[in-house]
Amino acid sequence: MSEKRFNPAKLAKLDNPERRKALPPEKLLAMLPINNQDAILDIGAGTGYFAIPAAKITKGTVYALDVAPQMLAVLQERVEEAGVANVQYVEGVIEEIPLPDQLVEHVIASLVLHEVEPLDRGLQEIYRLLKPGGTCFCLEWEKKETEQGPPLDHRIGSSELAEAFASAGFEIVARHFPTDAHYILVARKSE
Repeated sequence: MSEKRFNPAKLAKLDNPERRKALPPEKLLAMLPINNQDAILDIGAGTGYFAIPAAKITKGTVYALDVAPQMLAVLQERVEEAGVANVQYVEGVIEEIPLPDQLVEHVIASLVLHEVEPLDRGLQEIYRLLKPGGTCFCLEWEKKETEQGPPLDHRIGSSELAEAFASAGFEIVARHFPTDAHYILVARKSE
């Protein structure tokens, strides 16, 4: 396992009241033009912070990708508790996602791209999986010292990530800074 990968033993950090207050998933997902039948891929789905609210917005399939089987097991319990039936669990790494081309209208990449090695390979996979005109919602840690989050040398600055998305064939259609420590990029795959 890469030293950059999130340790599943710390999963309580993924879904806590402070994070929900600062980064409310339902409000943030409203940044995507999600339609009733859209398919969505949540990469690094963890405990379902975004996958479960996304599954309540669409009747399409929400593919929840995580490298850790124990995370997928927790996610499955939470999905059952939430009463949603359109989540499909996918074990795998972002650099080589075991799903077919042009499968989804939207990709959610929440606090995970800083773990991808190499980053361009992960962005190529996102591009491959998106249908033409599809969007990627990316929430990341800004490259500055904060009390929480990954080490500074693991982080990707917002300008650097925007350039990487552009190099991978995306257009940045929105940029937000919901907290002092986080930024959001919404990137669209060319038609």
